[in-house]
Amino acid sequence: MGEAPTSADDVREPGDESVARVYLGWGKEPALTAGKATGAHTGPPAATRADSAPGGVTPPGDEDGELRGGGSAPPAPRPIARTPVRVLLGTAVGVVLLDAITKIIVVATLSGHAPVTLIPGVLELELTRNSGAAFSIGGGVTVLFSLIAVAVVVIVARTARRLASVAWAVVLGAIVGGAVGNLVDRLVRAPGPLRGHVVDWIYLHHWPIFNVADSSIVVAAVLAVILSALGIGLDGGRYSGTDKSGAQVGPPAEQPPAGRG
Repeated sequence: MGEAPTSADDVREPGDESVARVYLGWGKEPALTAGKATGAHTGPPAATRADSAPGGVTPPGDEDGELRGGGSAPPAPRPIARTPVRVLLGTAVGVVLLDAITKIIVVATLSGHAPVTLIPGVLELELTRNSGAAFSIGGGVTVLFSLIAVAVVVIVARTARRLASVAWAVVLGAIVGGAVGNLVDRLVRAPGPLRGHVVDWIYLHHWPIFNVADSSIVVAAVLAVILSALGIGLDGGRYSGTDKSGAQVGPPAEQPPAGRG
């Protein structure tokens, strides 16, 4: 008792043929016959996952392991293009240094002196103190402009994650450099932090007095308009245009490799 039957004659009860087959096939691998069922499932067995991990089966032909658990692997994040980021930082640092050096020289040489005429009736060097924004706009709200400058730097830093155009890197670097250049004055000059007056010294007749930081922001704004008109995006791709709602019309043109504008 307890021993498995050794022949088909030992099991002859009606309706128990499947049990006999199980006992007779004890320890043997069942063969699959086309069109017949040998167990609970019919047809060929599904391909099991090579890593034995839960989540279903891997379809045949998935040799690269792209599909796992019935879904596709998430796309890898796009790497940040290093060249545009370096250009952005280099431009910003260059503008800040040039602005700071020129202000130091102007304060040291023009304080208490009459304006210096370079081109009569066109260009003069005149030292002034500005409590407002660029070109002496908005005097008396220095704290607000200081906070705006900080916000500009933060926004550009976040934008740099998807930056792949050298041209846009120059534009954003010039904006950051101009904002930081004037922000330094508002932080370190009188009458106090966030309220300091900005040093302006370039006087074009019929135009408000400005400095290097102001001119950097204006040049960057002009370049930004040109790049947008040419359809060049931050990722370096060229776009065919947009409709009235702002949606892109037609597919974008082929994008250049990262690091080219």
